[in-house]
Amino acid sequence: MSQTDTHDAHNDEASERPSYVPQDTLHRGTTTPDIVVITGMSGAGRTEALHTFEDLGYYAIDNLPPSLILQLAELVGINSGIGKHLAVVCDVRSEGLFDELFDTLEQLSEHELSHSVVFLDSTDEALQSRYALVRRRHPIALDGESTIAAIKRERSILQGVRDQADIVFDTSSLTSKELRRRLQQAYSELSSQQLLEVRVFSFGYKYGMPDEADIMIDVRFLPNPYYDAEMRHLTGLDEQVSTYVLSNEETTAFIQSWESLLDTVMPGYVKEGKSQLSIAVGCTGGQHRSVTLAVQTAHYLRDKGYQVSLSHRDLARAQQR
Repeated sequence: MSQTDTHDAHNDEASERPSYVPQDTLHRGTTTPDIVVITGMSGAGRTEALHTFEDLGYYAIDNLPPSLILQLAELVGINSGIGKHLAVVCDVRSEGLFDELFDTLEQLSEHELSHSVVFLDSTDEALQSRYALVRRRHPIALDGESTIAAIKRERSILQGVRDQADIVFDTSSLTSKELRRRLQQAYSELSSQQLLEVRVFSFGYKYGMPDEADIMIDVRFLPNPYYDAEMRHLTGLDEQVSTYVLSNEETTAFIQSWESLLDTVMPGYVKEGKSQLSIAVGCTGGQHRSVTLAVQTAHYLRDKGYQVSLSHRDLARAQQR
């Protein structure tokens, strides 16, 4: 799909299809609006868009009448100055209240609340195909009205909103991941790497393997400080243990290969739009080797620009022994 194709106002057939938006209009700089209004054609991806904003930290509300946006913004403290943002879906299910959208946007400006309108569009053919696939009735279809007729009627109702939207996405050929990525590019101040929340944690195999790990690495092959009486009751957070683990040749060779693997797979997760990733580092008891290598892994990924949290699942158990 080319984003540079433009709408031909002189072609009656093309006038029923959404135009494409040039790439440079999809990037809004570093300013994140207080309120994002998501609207557009039913079946064009409004729910996926709302989930994307929710993952970006927005309060996310579906099917909200436009007249309630300002009231909701004040209720959740959007204008409190502490960095909260609101994303709402408004669509033709609001019926007559939908006409109030533009008045509401003016009110938001009067209250010094920045806002942006995202319009999700798609061709009639693509929308009809989606409704046929899920075997659902179009939400505004009248008794006896065909899906394609309801689509065309909805398009006519929404034309004025589409014309004044800040950003229009044509989702006809977009996957959910592609739509998510474009919304992130347009509305997040974070880099692509920072949008991936990475959780690194250590664990002990003797307490069970973690179910939530996307990547799990076993470091039980490395020399074990547990068998040194001076370090048995210490942990991988202690300098003596950390130095012991990191200074031997096996660990040096492992870290080189491990970091090379991370350099290979992490950009792939970013590219596919993954929002969360868990990396588990395990040893026998979750006390020495896994703790040291989890810390090392977290530091490495942070230096690469990723947003990383670090925890040690079984360290408290090990210290109680």
